[in-house]
Amino acid sequence: MSPKDYARCCNDVHDAGTMVSPEAAPESIMPGLYFEEFSVGQTFDHSIRRTITETDNVLLTTMTHNPAALHLDAEYMKNTEFGKPLVNSCLTLSFMVGISVNDTTHGTTVANLGWDEVRFPKPLFCGDTIHIQTEVLELRNSKSRPDNGIIIFAHRAYNQNDELVGVCKRTALMMRKPA
Repeated sequence: MSPKDYARCCNDVHDAGTMVSPEAAPESIMPGLYFEEFSVGQTFDHSIRRTITETDNVLLTTMTHNPAALHLDAEYMKNTEFGKPLVNSCLTLSFMVGISVNDTTHGTTVANLGWDEVRFPKPLFCGDTIHIQTEVLELRNSKSRPDNGIIIFAHRAYNQNDELVGVCKRTALMMRKPA
């Protein structure tokens, strides 16, 4: 089964492991948009909200072999300006991009080409609830792959107080609508 067929067979992010035959999967199941369906300035306020847990933070931090006390040691962090462990910024980035996928690029991305200008202007703590906004910054044709287009997205993460806690630009190689 091709990646495109697989994407069409996945009902949604919560049911991505459930497969049905490509023939039985209607086109509308694939939530991602094709290159031509995006426009510069288009904004997505993603409906998924996520409360970051201590388990999330510890798992990502230890899984990636990051021993930094600022993510893992509550006693150490009591004596810092933050007073408690910070959420690992790689987890923030992962949620910031991951939450955006279902509304924008699920099943229509060929590849992520890179992340630029990744910033975390305010700390994120366990117990904070984030919501994500995505804006289309740029659309251009791919010079090397005429069947694809390139999109630059801005992803922004906000905490429950609507404070910006993360921002990045993501460049994606996208599928065009089938002929």
